[in-house]
Amino acid sequence: MATVSVRYIVNDVDEAISFYCRQLGFSEVMHPAPTFAMLSLGDLRLVLSAAGGGPGGGQAMPDGTLPHPGGWNRFTIEVSDLTATVESLRASGAHFRNNIVTGVGGRQTLLEDPSGNPIELFEPILPEAELSSQD
Repeated sequence: MATVSVRYIVNDVDEAISFYCRQLGFSEVMHPAPTFAMLSLGDLRLVLSAAGGGPGGGQAMPDGTLPHPGGWNRFTIEVSDLTATVESLRASGAHFRNNIVTGVGGRQTLLEDPSGNPIELFEPILPEAELSSQD
């Protein structure tokens, strides 16, 4: 059961479903409308809304401003071998914002979904940085 929910605005919900399910191992929970879907991966529920799609999270603000994909906020997926994961994703045509960098707790890079939303892929180098250490 998901315990964290994140909403991403996407340009094409079907394309996003394909990317997240085929490339990153998400499961489709529901897709009741062309402009909306829910996916899951472990404790994460990813809600996808089409930009300008309404009613709901993709609809225009009262001043007419439309939500749009991109930005810098992101969720993180922990991987055991970042180099191999990046090579596999690059081979399938995935786009990255940067190369692998090493931080204080681990190595990471920013993968983009088809709409340009960032996903951080993270390989911990310190035991305290592992998600399993939080249990």
